[in-house]
Amino acid sequence: MFDILSTMLLMGAPQEGAGGGSMISMLIMFGGVILVMYFLMIRPQQKRQKEHQKMLEGVKKGDKVVTTAGIHGTVTEVSEKTFVLQMADNVKVTFEKSAIASKN
Repeated sequence: MFDILSTMLLMGAPQEGAGGGSMISMLIMFGGVILVMYFLMIRPQQKRQKEHQKMLEGVKKGDKVVTTAGIHGTVTEVSEKTFVLQMADNVKVTFEKSAIASKN
């Protein structure tokens, strides 16, 4: 690990006569890597979070949902931060809205 790190540092160090050309190219490369990570990892996650939030706002009484724990049921009551899920006859449980994984 140390050898790889020291090699990368030495490659990026400006050399006599060459100026800082290799340092600039290394900075451009790091910038490119950061852009690729943003478009492949961060942006899709933000998009999924927005879609999930929109789905949570649309949950209403009578919707069939699945919780993050894998519990299937029908929404019987909805409040600002919680909902009541009926799983069977006379079996109702209160969950946080964020516990909804999907809506069927």
